[in-house]
Amino acid sequence: MTTEITVSKDLLDFLNSLPEPRLVLGTDYKIIASNHAYQKIFGEGKPLKGKHCYEVSHHYLKPCDQQGESCPLKVAKETKSTHRVFHIHHTPRGREHVDVELTPILDEQGQPAFYIETLRNQNHHLKQHSPDCVAGKSPWFTRVLGLVERASSSDTPVVLLGESGTGKEVMAHLLHKKSTRSADSFIIVDCSGLTETLFESEMFGHEKGSFTGAYHDKKGLVEMANGGTLFLDEVGDIPLSQQVKLLRLLESSTYRKVGGLEVKRTNFRLISATHRDLKKMVQEGTFRQDLYYRINAFPIQIPSLRDRPEDILILAEYFQKKLSPTKEMTFEDSAKQFLQSYSFPGNIRELRNMIDRAILLCDSQVISKHHLTPDEVFPDESHHPSSNKYFRGDILPLEELESMYLQWAVSESNDSKRDLADKLGLTPRTLYRKLKEIKSQVVE
Repeated sequence: MTTEITVSKDLLDFLNSLPEPRLVLGTDYKIIASNHAYQKIFGEGKPLKGKHCYEVSHHYLKPCDQQGESCPLKVAKETKSTHRVFHIHHTPRGREHVDVELTPILDEQGQPAFYIETLRNQNHHLKQHSPDCVAGKSPWFTRVLGLVERASSSDTPVVLLGESGTGKEVMAHLLHKKSTRSADSFIIVDCSGLTETLFESEMFGHEKGSFTGAYHDKKGLVEMANGGTLFLDEVGDIPLSQQVKLLRLLESSTYRKVGGLEVKRTNFRLISATHRDLKKMVQEGTFRQDLYYRINAFPIQIPSLRDRPEDILILAEYFQKKLSPTKEMTFEDSAKQFLQSYSFPGNIRELRNMIDRAILLCDSQVISKHHLTPDEVFPDESHHPSSNKYFRGDILPLEELESMYLQWAVSESNDSKRDLADKLGLTPRTLYRKLKEIKSQVVE
């Protein structure tokens, strides 16, 4: 079957007519064919046929599911249906977030004969940070981007959950930017700043003379969001007495200005965010149950910064470049160690402020630990790498630990095998032998 696919001109012509990068994969994870779009964007002009997909995309020695990631081929094989995941792939431009879709092609017995893989680049480059600070490589962060990608193509209400300072507003902006409403307004409503008396006027607007001080007609935020996106930040802070008015708006898409008689219609996409436990608030009677189910159609949990330690240095470098674009600066090793050991109770917002302060305190081009640690900041030892960051669970045999580390080093490094061997303190021959031993253990 594989040989027939390899020489099938009709299949190759079909793949080459498609604009997205596509691969034909065998059940053994090997690349059978790639279209022109894939070769142009990901291939670097190198022959890919016969290589394992995980070697090319991740620089892994084993399939993704054996490296702690979700493997779309494995799931597609088990379910015999299309499966889609968000991954980080190695590309000629560096590591990038890619939307990966695997579709099995079944044989006469109903079993997968081969797979068509479609890749959609999301332009979240891990070295060239975007203006929205959508940067990171951790599994948590990648999962969030995958959910954002799925939700962006519809008008389904999304609620972003997470601690203060985790970047919920950034994700709301990204949802809007990637939606079909991106050409229209993105209106932010700070619900924590709306009192009961201000809620209706700010949200729906008011007519001239409707109350004392209403000297002019005022357009409400709902009207301004028409055609675009309405972002309710800290939706859990809306007074209980006003929640029914928001519910009526969401259910009917109609409203009236304060003091007005005309019923107006509006059309917007709703995104909400809160650091509160809405489910608990419903149980306590401080948040309406019907409103909760209305806004909670597609919840996305935004991780705290301490849950994505792999992203701390990426974000730190981003903020340094953004806050001091004309000054080339680097982080000393002691500064990097401190950043990765600190627990960041204020999350990304605290990190940004810390980098801002360090830039002001630093008189050279090297940011040191003492630039990051004013008197009130002390490392949380419970999050120090030497305590439990890298050593969790059962004790492993040294041979297995070495195997895991070598695979990690290969996947993370863009160096040649010779340079990597030098960094590891090995001869190239020893490194090749160890990698060959690891690869021979893979059961394809």
